[in-house]
Amino acid sequence: MKKLSILFIICIVLMAVGDAYAQRSKRSKRRTRQKTHKVVRSKKKKSSKKTYVVKPAPIVNLQDSDYNPYLMCEDTCGHVHGIDLSHYQGEVFWETVGENTKMAYVYLKATEGGDRIDAKYERNIELAHRYGLKVGSYHFFRPKTELHLQLQNFMTQCRPGEQDLIPMIDVETTGNMPTEQFCDSLLTFLSMIERTYRQKPLVYTFRNFYNKHLVGKLDNYQLMIAMYTEEEPVLADERDITMWQYTGKGRIVGVNGYVDKSRFMGRHGLREIRFRHW
Repeated sequence: MKKLSILFIICIVLMAVGDAYAQRSKRSKRRTRQKTHKVVRSKKKKSSKKTYVVKPAPIVNLQDSDYNPYLMCEDTCGHVHGIDLSHYQGEVFWETVGENTKMAYVYLKATEGGDRIDAKYERNIELAHRYGLKVGSYHFFRPKTELHLQLQNFMTQCRPGEQDLIPMIDVETTGNMPTEQFCDSLLTFLSMIERTYRQKPLVYTFRNFYNKHLVGKLDNYQLMIAMYTEEEPVLADERDITMWQYTGKGRIVGVNGYVDKSRFMGRHGLREIRFRHW
């Protein structure tokens, strides 16, 4: 009986020791799994991380005489150059444009037809004056639109006190009129402009358009002829040309996008198109 009691106690002790060992073993395995999981997660996090190298933008010095991305005719010849602008160029940085001494003048679109007013005209003429450019205004002529309406429209914007240069009339379309009828309409309008401003306007047109419709019709008017080639324009009637618009895709610091550039021909100069204030 005494032996049985001793054996029973020994069994209980062995069972307790086995349970304790089993509990330690489970805790050890759990810690091992946790450590393994953390290591794997750490590796995934490390492998998914990317390193970006940011390169500094190149510094361009516009004052550097060797840097000129806008090299055009005005940089390689001695003629007097200028530009013409409208709302198509958007916001113009006039302070920058004014610092470009190669540009002596600017013609600004004021109106078109009987009721269209260029949305940027007021701002452009104020700032162009402020930053030292000689300014003129132009009207886009619509042959079929009532002439008095066109004159009134232009007069509301082209105010004599704000003009340095004579008015310019932009002539690019016949409005599907026969040539003679178109010319009668144009010449009547030019006479109306002359009476209003007490000086003849400058007429702008393309060489091919002039040769087709206007030969011999504008002998009393100064011409700005548009022709986008390297060769100077020559008209079919060999008329004298005061100014030549040599590109419609010019560039100039201060203007986003393309800009029309022009220059005086031969010995012609600014004095010939100066607005006379009576």
